Amino acid sequence: MKAFVFPGQGAQFSGMGQDLYNHSAAIKGRFQQANDLLGFDIAQTMFTGSAEDLKQTSVTQPAIFLHSVLLAESLGSKFDPGVVAGHSLGEFSALVAAGALSFEDGLQLVSERAQAMQAACDEAPSTMAAVLGLEDQVVEEICADTPGIVVAANYNCPGQLVISGEVSAIESACAALTEAGARRALILPVGGAFHSPLMESARERLANAIASAPFQAPQCPVVQNVHAQPETDPSKIRENLIAQLTAPVRWTQSMHRMVELGATEVVEVGPGKVLQGLFKKVDRSFPVSSAGLE
Repeated sequence: MKAFVFPGQGAQFSGMGQDLYNHSAAIKGRFQQANDLLGFDIAQTMFTGSAEDLKQTSVTQPAIFLHSVLLAESLGSKFDPGVVAGHSLGEFSALVAAGALSFEDGLQLVSERAQAMQAACDEAPSTMAAVLGLEDQVVEEICADTPGIVVAANYNCPGQLVISGEVSAIESACAALTEAGARRALILPVGGAFHSPLMESARERLANAIASAPFQAPQCPVVQNVHAQPETDPSKIRENLIAQLTAPVRWTQSMHRMVELGATEVVEVGPGKVLQGLFKKVDRSFPVSSAGLE
């Protein structure tokens, strides 16, 4: 059984999607739809924009979503998942690819999510940091003991956890984590504290948009970030998407869950190879690949 997985923010690169655009008239039409829906020429930004242009959350999220969803569409019958999952933003790509949301509704939600997260980032100085080489429990305990807001945000793979919170709390936690034996505790160049309580205003704004979007049962189970469990019920999927903004991404647990559900290979759909690398950290022998154009 194949698991198809979809990357999140950070996988973008200048020139992304140009090969998709040239692949077919149908995909060109999708890019035009996206330009019209978003109100700016995202195709041009993806193809020729600088790394700085693509780093803006309001651009990054729809760009990665577009690349991922259109690549899945281009696969035709080769897109035959037994289960899907997406890392953070990638969960929206996974839901559209699996038929739980239309392309248009998915893109509008991603755009709303990006704008809401950017607004939340602007409210207070906040950031994230990557912690390497410590057990999850040790990181969680140090975060809990650190004054201010700092929480585990992305459980990426064994020995790699991203924390999120107020700048001063992140700095204090990084010092304590290094002292506790972390191989690295590195503050990341991001605009804010994603997947933390500091995203509450974004969560409230996105909840309204998700409530009015029509969801259907996906063609296969979607292992969702907030609890690493497979879902097919549209009402549960909605709840989990809303909760995702302030809850951690349980990707380590999601990878294990997909294997437990019977996945024997993983195909990454979207820019980059980050998720393949994370699967290899769980099991070096596990078959992973990138989706390619037909």
